[in-house]
Amino acid sequence: MLRIHHLGRSQSERILWLCEELGIPYELTLHDRDPVTMLSPPALRALHPLGAAPVIEEDGLLLAESAAIVDYILARHGGGRLRPGPEHPDFAAYLYWFHFANGNLQPVMGRLMVVGRAGLAPDYPVRVSAEGRVNRVMALVEARLAEADHLAGRDFTAADIMSVFSLTTMRLFQPLDLRPYPHILAYLARIGARPAYRRAMAKGDPGLEPMLG
Repeated sequence: MLRIHHLGRSQSERILWLCEELGIPYELTLHDRDPVTMLSPPALRALHPLGAAPVIEEDGLLLAESAAIVDYILARHGGGRLRPGPEHPDFAAYLYWFHFANGNLQPVMGRLMVVGRAGLAPDYPVRVSAEGRVNRVMALVEARLAEADHLAGRDFTAADIMSVFSLTTMRLFQPLDLRPYPHILAYLARIGARPAYRRAMAKGDPGLEPMLG
């Protein structure tokens, strides 16, 4: 059986959510952050040299990196669900937004977090650049969700699973006001109504109310 190693309040929530959407049975191992450093525990570093989550185990396989894990699970267990095929009109959009999550959205949030913790002045060029990049990325997401219910198009896909962490749980580490983005807020309301999302968040981060607003 698939085993998911999940670090609380991390990108590994994507894997729980994917499995809940697909109805895949899995075993869940929860890992807690160090209460002082907020870093992952030694148990994760014993599994994988980078000591990060998610990590999955299945049939002797050990695999890290959330995007690789999502692709693996969809290929092995998805049965064609949650990703359009090459013949689908939304195929290219799916590929773009699937990779946008870790190629742009999450990195700019992380960069802003690091810059903020460095205590740089508001007009310091690196901080201005980081904030400007976040604003451009968020404006692009907002524009996309003004024209489509989901990132790949009409249908919910794994591109949404990849992206929602950065718009929700990541804001525990890097606050971001979503009020200027009404279409993102409406999108998150739709996501929050999904039973699989609710189940995944309750299992992976019990006691944490999803940051959907």
